[in-house]
Amino acid sequence: MSRRVSNFIAGWRTGLSRPVLILQAGNALNFFGYGLILPFEIIYLHQIRGFSTSTAGLVLAATMGTAAIATPPTGALLDRYSAKGIVVAGSLASALGYAGFAYVDHPWQAFACSIVSGAGIGAAGTANRQLTIRLVKREQRAAAFALNRVAGNFGLGAGATVAGFVIASAQQLSSFQTLYLFDAITYAGFALIVLAAVPSPGAETVTATDASGTGFRAVARDRLFLTVIAANIVLVVVGHTFFSNILPPFVRTHTSLGPAAIGILVLVNTCFVVIAQIPAVRVVARMRRAHAFAAASALFAISLLAVLPATLIHSELAATSLLAGVAIVFAIGECVHIVVLGPLVADMAPAHLLGRYLSLYSLTFSISLALGPAIGGVLLQTSPDAVWWGGALAAVLAGAVLFRLGARIPDPLREAQSRLASSPEAA
Repeated sequence: MSRRVSNFIAGWRTGLSRPVLILQAGNALNFFGYGLILPFEIIYLHQIRGFSTSTAGLVLAATMGTAAIATPPTGALLDRYSAKGIVVAGSLASALGYAGFAYVDHPWQAFACSIVSGAGIGAAGTANRQLTIRLVKREQRAAAFALNRVAGNFGLGAGATVAGFVIASAQQLSSFQTLYLFDAITYAGFALIVLAAVPSPGAETVTATDASGTGFRAVARDRLFLTVIAANIVLVVVGHTFFSNILPPFVRTHTSLGPAAIGILVLVNTCFVVIAQIPAVRVVARMRRAHAFAAASALFAISLLAVLPATLIHSELAATSLLAGVAIVFAIGECVHIVVLGPLVADMAPAHLLGRYLSLYSLTFSISLALGPAIGGVLLQTSPDAVWWGGALAAVLAGAVLFRLGARIPDPLREAQSRLASSPEAA
């Protein structure tokens, strides 16, 4: 039976190599720890530590703001040095920072922990993507990014579910401290897994031409790439961050849902991603990338607007059912978005600038995870409903920008169709 299960999993994961599977298993462990705290960070800082919601949002923003600052230097290092050591060092830094969160009493302490953990996230996240790309063939990139998303969502969902029941049974300081300390342990565990079981692939040696140039100045001249990154920052803010960081405190305050139900919502979202992400690779492969971006933005807009009716429902079961449907729509949008964005960045990057391009790809998430809690925290305090209708409008505008890029972005489907069209002429 175990052999059959093993064969099924190997086929479902598209035959990626053993080191890639080990790396993603480590990612699942790491994200399990992060999932323990993700839905309850603002709740912990506000209700347990006494910070205002805006201050709590800024603390979360400081984590990802620091990650954003650390990301470009990491990209430059990755174009010269091995990614493996950077993953290990960054993960250990994050372990230290999140362990400190368990004992903060004042905002300045929380900001200090944010800086340490954020620096680790910025370094390790970028290096992790570089390490994954170096371990796979070009045609396996979409599957590798999809599997990374599956591992992350499996870990997040399991962690958030466990945390939801822990907090529901004992909503007190010691419960939150336990969650933060276990999160730190998973970061350290991930570092050990990478150190012991993941090889360090040799970097590609490519000589830059005068036309292409080197360094971040060469990246800055790629206006098409910067447009893609800017539009996707908006999509990550409204489609990923608002669900993960802003929906839990919003529904806790403005709907009938309790902590356990919040954990279930995250579980529904992440389980759907785990189930659908790999099949989504094949579905999205039949779509133009611009069309896929537009579809993801439309799904995000629909799910954001669908949050609002939950505030009018007094039954916890009915409100949970509605928001579970919202979580699924969010998940579908995430599946489409991630499968397109990651491989597109790798395709747009010259080989000698891959680390720098990936660092800006990482910035898409770091900046978004900084902006999302900051903007959402302020809006929760001033105009909560604006989070959802304003986010929907932003998603539509970002999707329109990406749709208009059309034929200007690399697209395997269009290239394949062009080859097929030219085949009869060649014959």
